[in-house]
Amino acid sequence: MFGLNLLKKTRMPSAEEALPGRPTPLATAETHFVNGAPLKAPFGEGVETVIFGLGCFWGAERKFWQVPGVVSTAVGYAAGLTPNPTYEEVCSGQTGHNEVVLVAYDPGRVSFEELLRVFFESHDPTQGMRQGNDVGTQYRSGIYVTGEAQREAAEAAKRAYGEALREAGHAQPITTEILDAPDFFYAETYHQQYLAKNPRGYCGLGGTGVSCPVGLGAVAAE
Repeated sequence: MFGLNLLKKTRMPSAEEALPGRPTPLATAETHFVNGAPLKAPFGEGVETVIFGLGCFWGAERKFWQVPGVVSTAVGYAAGLTPNPTYEEVCSGQTGHNEVVLVAYDPGRVSFEELLRVFFESHDPTQGMRQGNDVGTQYRSGIYVTGEAQREAAEAAKRAYGEALREAGHAQPITTEILDAPDFFYAETYHQQYLAKNPRGYCGLGGTGVSCPVGLGAVAAE
């Protein structure tokens, strides 16, 4: 039975199988617990956004709020079927959503290529519907772009990192999906900046140990 349940969680549900969700958004925080910035737009003149999925969103969000030039971050659910899902619904595997981080950044202070470096070096993008011991559709690798320039940069970084992995002896191809940014549903208040509120909390992220050959230089590991 366990094996069947695990298999179900790694398969994207059909529209008929997906949970119905709800018409109104979940309650969430208004400001960033770490830096006091707003969690929702507007974020400020010239600020751009992108959405990343790289495993458990607690650790993923911390990776990005630590980057100089990132104005705000928020965790939520995206690229699924169920409107305004709860965390429990997403974890059931019946919404199709990914656990993601919305990153608002000042391109005058940090390049999009540098954010891509953080993304690729902070997880293993070859694992499909899992990240380490975390298994399910909500742990898949994804970049959800907000413009053609972001898409071109993301595709280029994926190709470059794939080549670097092959040269390092990694046989598995990158499974990262690159899509136009879908609806972003904010996660519940307690998930926002979770590891700042709970410094000893769970963080399941792990990389491949291979540097991604894009951007301005590696960001220090946490």
